[in-house]
Amino acid sequence: MNLLYEESGDMKIATVQSASGAGDAESWQATSLSGKKIKLKAKEVWLRFEKPEAQAVMDEATTLSKDIDLQLLWDCAPDEEFGLVDVAGEYFGAQATISQQTALAIALQGAPVFFRRKGRGRFQRAPQEQLQAGLAALDRKQKELQQQSAWQQQLVMGIFPETLKSSAQQLLFSPDKNTSAYKALLAACNETGESPAQLMIRCGAIDSPLAYHQGMFLKAHFPQGAEHSSSIGVDAATYAAAVAELPLAQVNAFSIDDAGTTEIDDALSVTELADGGHRVGIHIAAPGLAITKDDSLDQLARSRMSTVYFPGDKITMLPNSVIEQFSLDAGAPRPALSIYVDIDSEGIANRDSLQMRAEMVPMAANLRLEDIEHLVSEESLQDESASYPYRTELVILWKAAKHLHASRQEKRIANGLRAEQLGLIDPNALARDFHFQIKNINGVEHVEITPRQRGSILDTIVAEWMIFCNSASGQLLADHGLPGLFRTQKGWGPLRTRMQTTPGPHEGLGLDCYAWCTSPLRRYSDLVNQWQLIALAKHGVTAKMVAPFPPRDAALMGIAADFESCYQTYGEYQDRMEKYWCLRWLIQDGESKNVFVRHLKEGMSRLELVPLHLPIPELASHPRMTRAQVALADVDLLQLSAAARVLEIEAKVELPEVSAEEDGSPD
Repeated sequence: MNLLYEESGDMKIATVQSASGAGDAESWQATSLSGKKIKLKAKEVWLRFEKPEAQAVMDEATTLSKDIDLQLLWDCAPDEEFGLVDVAGEYFGAQATISQQTALAIALQGAPVFFRRKGRGRFQRAPQEQLQAGLAALDRKQKELQQQSAWQQQLVMGIFPETLKSSAQQLLFSPDKNTSAYKALLAACNETGESPAQLMIRCGAIDSPLAYHQGMFLKAHFPQGAEHSSSIGVDAATYAAAVAELPLAQVNAFSIDDAGTTEIDDALSVTELADGGHRVGIHIAAPGLAITKDDSLDQLARSRMSTVYFPGDKITMLPNSVIEQFSLDAGAPRPALSIYVDIDSEGIANRDSLQMRAEMVPMAANLRLEDIEHLVSEESLQDESASYPYRTELVILWKAAKHLHASRQEKRIANGLRAEQLGLIDPNALARDFHFQIKNINGVEHVEITPRQRGSILDTIVAEWMIFCNSASGQLLADHGLPGLFRTQKGWGPLRTRMQTTPGPHEGLGLDCYAWCTSPLRRYSDLVNQWQLIALAKHGVTAKMVAPFPPRDAALMGIAADFESCYQTYGEYQDRMEKYWCLRWLIQDGESKNVFVRHLKEGMSRLELVPLHLPIPELASHPRMTRAQVALADVDLLQLSAAARVLEIEAKVELPEVSAEEDGSPD
């Protein structure tokens, strides 16, 4: 005996192997057409029949069901509830076969617009108005499917549908997966074997892999766009009020930055003292004088947390109008939060002489590394005939920087770390900084990647004095019981370096206390700390009563967590964009290049000429810093990958190790 039953909305037939019970309690052990062993109860069975054979019935019924006129069936059906066998007699005639009855079951079960299911093998036709609404919906669905199919074919052919061009960005970066457009895109990708990004680039909907990477980042972190609203800023009256009572500092300050720096956060000054020593001033741009907690600029800065840097461009934390007001540009006094420390004739700093005050600082010069770095050396600093700006001041700052560095190394060693090398690193060493310059040549973007060795005298002067400023600022906050955003590093593991609201040691830098404060124009953590320091500079021991963030402030703890996450994400994007441009550099003069790499660990290597890391499994068993010549090909700018084939492995050459301690630089 064969049984017709419904499973998961589909009509199926099984052949009985054994039976038990009787009447409504009867049940069967049966085998489905697919060979599955099942158990059926009487209440689950629609029809029972001996012949024809089960598979023949299902094959014939499936074919017949496609020709059933559902509108005619609806017209034939009574208004009241009816059974399958009853309506089969109306539609096929009194001698309806098992195959016809099964076909009708398939049709009724698959036509919820026409008929409502009321129980096992029983239905009721839908009311006229519901039927019309359902048919209209089916018509719309059919038209959508036709449109989807047409879009799919256009996409496969490399034509992006005109009606979808306005929503191309949304379709790629934040699609509604229920829309016909997305389904057409996905179907086209399945047909061509491409990813959505590859297909849309081929169709011209997305300009390039670069536009894809940028679009993904902007959609995730700047969904409203990266441009600043022109309505947000510091108006002239607010700025004037913020700086009205600031004294004029009796210094001539200068900054040291590369040519691309537009947010000049910090500057230095040196003033001679009567006893033969000098007073060094570290001057930090002070937007915190005019931006107040929870105002519109604070909300903007808090939403961004930092300036985003990447080759060829950046997304600033603050509007350009605010940067122009507070950047320490040369030519006029600028509002700053200054920390002063006295050093003796040997260059040793007297930390008991620390002073901090908000003031207007005369900015005498903005020195650019590209212009003078090659001129500054140990020899030229001792040569009084050497002519470059601020040589005398640089001599004093360099002498003191060496003492600051040595003091930190003593603590690093006490912490179980090795001392860091001072000054220029061996030019053969792998660790270098790189400058990316994107040029438009005849309408084509061309990248130049220039290595710059770390550890020059100017590098060290800036780094050591900014580290000192961050350390002194953190200590001032700690000594007065003020919370802040402290950068700590202790122990080992992935979370050893973190941001917290209470002071703690930074073992990597060899400091008891460290709080970022030297970049308030481009890091929100520094702006927060500046507010706390301004309160301290203005109110001294009563600062805790007026500081924007009191001790154990939950909001400050939330800012610490948000900043950590955001800062890491921005850093990952910068790394991603640098990798993109390194790959562009590889192919801009040809499809492949033979280059030299250094093996780092576990098969990961880095090119010598550019900061590109690639997996090269062939080098996995070789010692660290093994040098090899490889051929690179199959560069994929979407996946940011390239295939590498080892051509030659050189004999191992010993190179100086370079410490990669996190936060080795203040910025």
